[in-house]
Amino acid sequence: QVQLVESGGGLVQAGGSLRLSCAASGFFSINLMGWYRQAPGKQRELVAHIASGGSTNYADSVKGRFTISRDNAKNTMYLQMNSLKPEDTAVYYCNAEGLLYSGSYVSNWGQGTQVTVSS
Repeated sequence: QVQLVESGGGLVQAGGSLRLSCAASGFFSINLMGWYRQAPGKQRELVAHIASGGSTNYADSVKGRFTISRDNAKNTMYLQMNSLKPEDTAVYYCNAEGLLYSGSYVSNWGQGTQVTVSS
């Protein structure tokens, strides 16, 4: 059974930092992992993603402030968020796609973690 468990969200003042973690289990191998966010009344958007080889991609709005990384041995992904702004306030979701032991290729989501940045 595939499971993605996020942690690290919370309330922080503008200019502060938070580190999100996403632990994945149940995969045979994970290809792409990513962080998405959804603010109230808005669509879910990509924040950043990282491939198994380490290549990364960031939304323009977070470039230079957020850093995505992963530990393949632990099947864990991280998002270091610095210089946070009130507009970063959202529920942050972890996504992972890869092969199951059955041979199926799936994409799964975590339950989400709230990040609130006060001005």
